[in-house]
Amino acid sequence: MIELWHCHNTRSLRALWALEEMQLNYTLHTLSFPPRILEKSYLAINPLGTVPFLKDNDTALTESSAILLYLAERYNKSDLSVSVAHPEYGDYLNWLFTSDATLTFPQTLVLRYSQFEQAERQQPQVVKDYAIWYLARLKRLNNHLESNNFLVDNRFTIADISVGYALYLGELLGLATQYKPQTLAYLQRLKSRKGFMAIKNLGQDESNYSIKPIDINL
Repeated sequence: MIELWHCHNTRSLRALWALEEMQLNYTLHTLSFPPRILEKSYLAINPLGTVPFLKDNDTALTESSAILLYLAERYNKSDLSVSVAHPEYGDYLNWLFTSDATLTFPQTLVLRYSQFEQAERQQPQVVKDYAIWYLARLKRLNNHLESNNFLVDNRFTIADISVGYALYLGELLGLATQYKPQTLAYLQRLKSRKGFMAIKNLGQDESNYSIKPIDINL
């Protein structure tokens, strides 16, 4: 039995999207954000208090990109993964982990210092600097999408879910106005998928916050 703990519009959306695309049976637990503060009982399940948290029998995972890889390999979803023998396997792994290491990292600082911190602790300069950092880190993706519809093997894979979430979060932050046309078109293709449409609002009713577009002059 697969169980997923999820907060609306957080990185757990990656895992939820993958479960839907893979048509796997799962139990979804939706939480208020941040769960470590507002859902104290959750700490008995995941001491970090973070989402996503996926449990599959005796296996437990907390990293969203690792969850994507685990599900694809554990459940043999070759239509959403790339085999180690494939010539683009290295690119596949690189895109899969670029999403958090390179793209989502600066976004977390933008979020924290524009709306998660108390007003007296917010830092407009940090917000601007890391918004620019995030957009600059899209350069490789922008170049790739000039001649490709997807990230690897000319088809949708979990790498697209991983990177697609970062782009979607950027859109929620109001940064999609700065996306290159090919990157914006790619995001729209991903958002139009049935799998994404089916899960994007799950947990919204339990959510006690909404991500607001940032108001800065880039």
